[in-house]
Amino acid sequence: MLRSKGILLAAAALAVINGCQSQPKPEDMARTSLQTAPADLQLLCAHAVAGAAQVDSSKVLPTSSRALDAASYSVDLDAGGRKFNCVVDTAGSVKSVTPV
Repeated sequence: MLRSKGILLAAAALAVINGCQSQPKPEDMARTSLQTAPADLQLLCAHAVAGAAQVDSSKVLPTSSRALDAASYSVDLDAGGRKFNCVVDTAGSVKSVTPV
């Protein structure tokens, strides 16, 4: 009997603690607070960087991306340890590839 009361008290305490922790609104979550480049545009940049760095495209990984404006994105990439930045527009045209 005493054991079951202890279990009930622990469950009640957890319910109170969980009830006090509210989930952030979607617009406040890290993943949704920054507009990242779509995967296909990141891949276009990876291929462009592979050519510029003269490495196999499987060695190029996008590390971050962000919207520059309504029509273009900046994508940071790692090409076998070398860092690059790529600017690509929403139509899929790579505007620039620069070493960082």
